[in-house]
Amino acid sequence: MSIIVTNISKKYGKQLALNSVSLSIGKGEIVGFLGPNGAGKSTLMKILTGYLPADSGEAYVNGLKVDCDNTLFRSQIGYLPEHNPLYPEMYIREYLSLTAGFYSLKNKKERVDEVIEMTGLLPEVRKKIGALSKGYRQRVGLAQALVHNPSVLILDEPTSGLDPNQLDEIRGMIARISSDKTVMLSTHIMQEVEAMCNRVIIISKGEIVTDGSTADVKKLSVNGAQKVLMATLNPVDIETLKALSFVSNVEKAGHNEVLVTAMDKDDIRPQLFKTAVDNGWTLITLSEQSRSVENIFMELTR
Repeated sequence: MSIIVTNISKKYGKQLALNSVSLSIGKGEIVGFLGPNGAGKSTLMKILTGYLPADSGEAYVNGLKVDCDNTLFRSQIGYLPEHNPLYPEMYIREYLSLTAGFYSLKNKKERVDEVIEMTGLLPEVRKKIGALSKGYRQRVGLAQALVHNPSVLILDEPTSGLDPNQLDEIRGMIARISSDKTVMLSTHIMQEVEAMCNRVIIISKGEIVTDGSTADVKKLSVNGAQKVLMATLNPVDIETLKALSFVSNVEKAGHNEVLVTAMDKDDIRPQLFKTAVDNGWTLITLSEQSRSVENIFMELTR
């Protein structure tokens, strides 16, 4: 595992920010780490990067114990904080050379040139950081996180405040550079998670409330409801469907289409298929309706 967290807790005074959180992230995973403001996302990320000590519990990155006094594990991590701290009076290449120097890279100049090209900074490379747009400043932040070629990337709100074009560019860049890295990505943009992440972890009030593949999380139903879209060539009798013992609601969804809701853990599609056959309805589709990550997020964190 690239990241292992075991029973991490953290308090700020009397406020409990993290309550015995445990998780593990494997090599090559892109994980969306979600939660409302104050849920504990940034606190856990700061603990994993050694910026903040935990009150209790342990964390490991690539087998190295996370410790604020230990600099060795930090070489394994590239970190982009929520508020991207840059030196506005420095030039891009100058700043990245400074950052590369922290890791004693032997091929510092070549690596700086490589990340400048990788993150699309070449058109602006002669400018001072203070003269860059928000999108390009985020690129500089990503470049400093990548300059030592870490195997683990921890990105806290990397697309915050970007316009749609900038967001799309940064999202594509993260997808490209993460092909051979483990990525833990915090964001409030749910479409970003669905587009980029193969796993979702949702935290609320300092505790993990769900953890699973993006596809599985989208199928979650907090109240146990299952929804199936039923489309036919000929009209169906809605009252016949409502009379089925497992059906809680039926609503018209379009021409010869109905949305069937059931409070049932088992797949209701075989029973709907039988009902269609028994009543002479010609089926086109029986499609289980997954919901958006945003829907699930709101239900789990309210």
